[in-house]
Amino acid sequence: MNSFGTVFRISIFGESHGNGIGIVIDGTPPGIPFAAGDMEADLARRMPGGHGTTARREPDVPEILSGVYRGFTTGAPVAILFRNSDTRSADYDRFRDTPRPGHADFTATAKYGGFNDPRGSGHFSGRITLALVAAGALAKKTVPGMDIRSQVLEIGGLRDYDAKLKEAIERGDSLGGLIEVRINSLPAGLGEPFFNSLESVISHLVFSVPAVRGIEFGTGFAAAAMQGSEHNDAIVSADGTTATNNSGGINGGITNGNTVLFRVAVKPTPSIRVAQQTINLSTGQTEKLEVTGRHDACIALRAPVVFEACAAIAAADMYLVNRAIYQQEAGQ
Repeated sequence: MNSFGTVFRISIFGESHGNGIGIVIDGTPPGIPFAAGDMEADLARRMPGGHGTTARREPDVPEILSGVYRGFTTGAPVAILFRNSDTRSADYDRFRDTPRPGHADFTATAKYGGFNDPRGSGHFSGRITLALVAAGALAKKTVPGMDIRSQVLEIGGLRDYDAKLKEAIERGDSLGGLIEVRINSLPAGLGEPFFNSLESVISHLVFSVPAVRGIEFGTGFAAAAMQGSEHNDAIVSADGTTATNNSGGINGGITNGNTVLFRVAVKPTPSIRVAQQTINLSTGQTEKLEVTGRHDACIALRAPVVFEACAAIAAADMYLVNRAIYQQEAGQ
């Protein structure tokens, strides 16, 4: 549904063109210093403004409604709200009858019987990731010493992508991209075998982000062509440090003390000016659709900080689960 997590539990709400969007974070330990300013840097990284990003401009000022008192978390749920202001809902009126290929217009109508909010793609909008970034800022402060970095590796299959991006924008088309995320300084022992492996938890969160098409850890799919002698990471110290990191910092679903490394494939933006065939749900006839309005030509450009947030939320949840287990055992 719209909630995720075991101990560090998040619930998102709102729509792209509704009054606002937000998130409730439950399970945050008391005493963590946290204020609106702690979200500022990450929120700024997600904002549009660069080449290939949407022309929509929202202030994205977080309102902390609960769970923080005198600059520290209280242990109660932390609720954060972002109000929407720069909306042009009329741009989306036609998509109720003529769904955009590659978008959730058709599936949302099929699931909710037409009662879903189509304005700005409603609850399916990438704007909802703003709430994840806010929660990620708090999650980053929950795990001691954790450091998360991300970068765009490729856009449109190229590392030097400026010319290709410019060409796509001029054609009214879009491009996908590849993002890399590194979680540094996680202790060994976080995660569970099988269903709550750290890869499973991170992947679950990452795939909640619109436009994600795939994820790989360490050498990823390249491991299928390797031999065991190539892929195995030689252990060089008692703290688990390895000579290589083909496993991506995880063995058996559990962190091994090395950098957790994963890459995410992001598809091209489906809302493009290039004419595409779709069905008119009112007439039952196929027709050509050219999407106008304000959309990113490349979603991946603003995505790195979103995937950092996914990584941080997953790590915080596993860290607090692990801590709860040890506290319970110590009390027995």
